[in-house]
Amino acid sequence: MIFSANNISKSYKGSMTIENVSVGIEKGEIVCLLGESGIGKTTLFNIMSGLEKPDSGKILLGGADITGLPGRVSYMLQKDLLMPYKTVIDNVSIPLVIKGQDKQSARKEAQKLFDEFGIAGYENAYPNQLSGGMRQRAALLRTYLSHKDVILLDEPFSSLDSITKMEMHQWFLEIFSKLSISALFITHDIDEAIFLSDRIYIMSMRPGRITSEIFVNAKRPRNADFTTSAEFNEIKKKIIFSLAMK
Repeated sequence: MIFSANNISKSYKGSMTIENVSVGIEKGEIVCLLGESGIGKTTLFNIMSGLEKPDSGKILLGGADITGLPGRVSYMLQKDLLMPYKTVIDNVSIPLVIKGQDKQSARKEAQKLFDEFGIAGYENAYPNQLSGGMRQRAALLRTYLSHKDVILLDEPFSSLDSITKMEMHQWFLEIFSKLSISALFITHDIDEAIFLSDRIYIMSMRPGRITSEIFVNAKRPRNADFTTSAEFNEIKKKIIFSLAMK
């Protein structure tokens, strides 16, 4: 595994939130963490990103122990968190400035990817001038520029309407393939999990535990036809059955 959480447990005020959770991604994979609200998925991501420390267990990146060390992987929260008083180009280049680049060189480096991320022409716009889908593209570009190898995404498309979400799914798979990203994302949406993922971890129970792992072997590129295929529906049945057995 290029990046993994190993036997992670965490409690708050004496109450166990997640217990003995192990998940990971191989290079070039998209992996999903699927489960209902309130079972510790975001807590796990906070630990994997280094924002929180576990009570027990380790986080490994490329074999190195990075437990409790922030800034080693990219992490995009549910909200895009674009700064309203900064232009799009200045929003997305923030990670490069934090790394020590001057603003001009950071803007130039970010600019190279605006076309790839579908936001060319909006460099000098402000976040309130963008649609929901465009804001998410900008936020994903900013996340990618933080650390390009591994990205954690906490419900990245949950705020979008169903039509925009479908378009973003297709686009995400295309950009993922071009840039060789490895991604682990959280969702409550079963269809989204199947369409985007190579593997799906089912997290359930309280405290949160991984109860099953489901493989999606469908080849890419995937399109809307996949969502009505027998293969898709068979995977969906397995997920529903797994969730029902918690």
